Order: sequence, then structure tokens, then C-alpha cells
Amino acid sequence: MKKIISSGTIPGIIAYDNDAPVGWCAIEPRESYALLENSRVLKRIDHEKVWSVVCFFVDRKYRRKGVTEKLLEAALTHAKKNKAKIVEGYPIDSKNTPSAFAWTGFASAFRKVGFKEVHRGSPTRPIMRYYL
Repeated sequence: MKKIISSGTIPGIIAYDNDAPVGWCAIEPRESYALLENSRVLKRIDHEKVWSVVCFFVDRKYRRKGVTEKLLEAALTHAKKNKAKIVEGYPIDSKNTPSAFAWTGFASAFRKVGFKEVHRGSPTRPIMRYYL
């Protein structure tokens, strides 16, 4: 992480409560994530240039309080500042997944912010997009 930051890359967004970090959202151009490029379930649906939201962490005390949605809104702002036109997410769409295992986020949070489902590679893994 130190190497990434020192290179000038901003790999994500941090949420704070006063001075305490309470959440994290990873967002970069899709090409930055080799695992996505090789995924069967989350494979590219077209050749559009997209930025990808791939990971969240929200402190347990702050879960289910809108932090994920605020992180997504900040991620959209960050992507727009970097001239992105499309932001893509790969959340879980299942009521049976514990929060600790939903590190890609829940589809309901993406919907609240305005993301739309554009593809579904498995019953619980939609690809959702926000057009900036």
C-alpha cells in the first residue's frame, strides 16, 4: 500500500468520524484489478472504459448506518474528477450473507446511490453501473 500511495495513485476513499477512520472503499480503473480481468462471473460485459468499486470495509460500530452509501458517493466524485464516465460495482445480492463476508458491498446500497444492474453472472452477483 505504501508503494501504491508513494506512486501518486489514490487507490480508494476513506470515511472518517471526526479524526477516526471508520470505512474504506477501493476504486480504480478496472484494469488495475487483475482478478476482475480473469473472473468468469464478473467478466467484462463490453469494451467500455470503467472504474471499478471492488472492496469495502466499514467498522462494525458503523455498519448499517449509511457509511457504505457515503463511500460510494465519494467514490463517484473521485472517479468523475479523474474523467471516468462509468463506475462499476460487483456487490452481493443475497439476504443470507453476513456483513463480514460482504466486502464487495450489498446491491441494496448500490441501488440507493443510483447504480443500475447491467448484468448478472450468477444468482447473487450482479454487475451494477453508474453513468457519470
